[in-house]
Amino acid sequence: MCGIIGYTGHSQALPILIDGLSKLEYRGYDSAGVSVFNENQTHTTYRSAGKLSELQKLTETSKADGMSGIGHTRWATHGEANTVNAHPHSDTYGNLSVVHNGIVENYLELKKELVKKGHIFNSDTDSETIPHLIEHYMNDGATFEEAIGMSVGRIRGANAVVVMCNDQPEKIVAFKTGNAGGLIIGYGKDEMLVASDIPAILNHTNTISHMRPGELAILEPNSIKFRDNNGNSIEKEKTVVANNPISMAKGDYRHFMLKEICEQPDAIIASLMGRLSSNKGLFNLADFNLSVEEIKKISKITLTGMGTSLHAAMLARLWMERIAGIPAEWDNSSEFRYREPLLEKDSLFISISQSGETADTLAAMEEVRRKNITQITLCNYSNTQASHIADQTLQIRAGLEVAVAGTKTFTCSLVTLYTLAIYFGVQRKHISPNQAASLTEELSRLPEMIGSVLVDQKQYEELASKYHTSSDFLFLGRGYNYPVALEGALKLKEVSYIHAEGYPAGEMKHGPISLIDDNMPVVALIPKDSLYEKMLNTVNEAKSRGAIVIAIASESDMEISAKVDHVIRIPDVSDSLSPIVATVPLQLIAYYFAVRRGCDVDQPRNLAKSVTVE
Repeated sequence: MCGIIGYTGHSQALPILIDGLSKLEYRGYDSAGVSVFNENQTHTTYRSAGKLSELQKLTETSKADGMSGIGHTRWATHGEANTVNAHPHSDTYGNLSVVHNGIVENYLELKKELVKKGHIFNSDTDSETIPHLIEHYMNDGATFEEAIGMSVGRIRGANAVVVMCNDQPEKIVAFKTGNAGGLIIGYGKDEMLVASDIPAILNHTNTISHMRPGELAILEPNSIKFRDNNGNSIEKEKTVVANNPISMAKGDYRHFMLKEICEQPDAIIASLMGRLSSNKGLFNLADFNLSVEEIKKISKITLTGMGTSLHAAMLARLWMERIAGIPAEWDNSSEFRYREPLLEKDSLFISISQSGETADTLAAMEEVRRKNITQITLCNYSNTQASHIADQTLQIRAGLEVAVAGTKTFTCSLVTLYTLAIYFGVQRKHISPNQAASLTEELSRLPEMIGSVLVDQKQYEELASKYHTSSDFLFLGRGYNYPVALEGALKLKEVSYIHAEGYPAGEMKHGPISLIDDNMPVVALIPKDSLYEKMLNTVNEAKSRGAIVIAIASESDMEISAKVDHVIRIPDVSDSLSPIVATVPLQLIAYYFAVRRGCDVDQPRNLAKSVTVE
């Protein structure tokens, strides 16, 4: 994920910015840059592609004298990984400097509007629209702070932004739209800092505040003001963080699992970085080297995994068939090599293992290698055993996941597989460029949609309070949401120790319906999709037999409340992406039930993060 650092105080800013960025290198990046502001109301900017060492070389002999500034490490989303697209970005006349983490969903619309007004853009990024938008309002007579407030109202998506202006060189303004990446405020002695993560500022202070969606902060060396989206002043709590790695990593979350659930908007942005082409509306899989001819020859795709990764494979099968137009099947890794699988010469094998070390999946991969079949593996880490066996690796880029129960690794695996399906679909001409552009446009809004699901967590605590003593749960879904029903049941079993089963809803009358009574909570995945009416019939059947029905339903569904006991709302979204959004409420149900039952959430009994033996 992109790293952000900002400093205003009594010391030279440049070494502080460089040191802060070095503490954020673990997040991954492809370019870096800094802007240093001075009392003469000018600023100096340095940017470079590649590692931070390249930026350090540029600044070794720097004369950039200034007590404030901002810095950034970028992982490309829109635009190539080069110096021109590196942050910080400026406006037409070089008055402003901006660093940004996230995706400006409506940047093309904003850019077109601003270009018509005479603004000159220098990069291919969505980020550059932000300083130009602020400049536009300042040109119309707004103050620096007023212009930022007006700009916030125009920017769509999940974004974390830090801005500085030549006219007020001691002032840093930071804001968040949607549930974007973290922004931490650090309170030093006669100095203030802002960063995307705690390690960047610990050399100066361990007293912090966490910025929330819809908040704006104005930092000066000896003061800070917080405001909401309406300009009202707000008070922020200060937290003193313990200076040890575990406490730093967990932040102000009670458990790693909750932290990792809430990190999913950021993780998905990281998963998309460098793969989204802003010019064509298509994905640019630079880390994928199957030729167009090889892609066109694929006769069948076999996907495999274990546990959560198997559920990702099951869902990806549908995408590969419907979006890419390629026959596909899924298989449990532990069973695959024992059934003497028949693989065609031009078939493709895709394995999914967040650790890249899952023993059964590795064994399945070895079987495929012996048959000389092309294979791709998805994992969350580099240099794994899986990547040594496969012909190529697609990193899911979820970042470190500490909790045993996979959450963000699941959604990032899904995003990567969805990306691959679109890529195959375009190369095989199964979908048109316009169809692909529509799919990717919606995909770019996924972090914001998931962020909106994460806002109201009180409802999950209330459900846990009512039903935590239940001994059994049933999860039902159809089509795209059947694999997600399985995943919801698995999560509840893993962390709360409640027996739960997931079924395709059409299967209920073939046996599971006999279990339903007034003590059986049923979680029904019922978004407004093509199978809505069929799912509604299943819900009615469950209710008529006394079930407690908890519906995961679309925001626009005004009728469902009268038919079920509880409704958890998700944004209206296409059939193909609804399972990713619907996954998040199921993760939160599992988490809050486990907490209410007093379970060891991060390290459930009998489970390990990576299963390295058969």
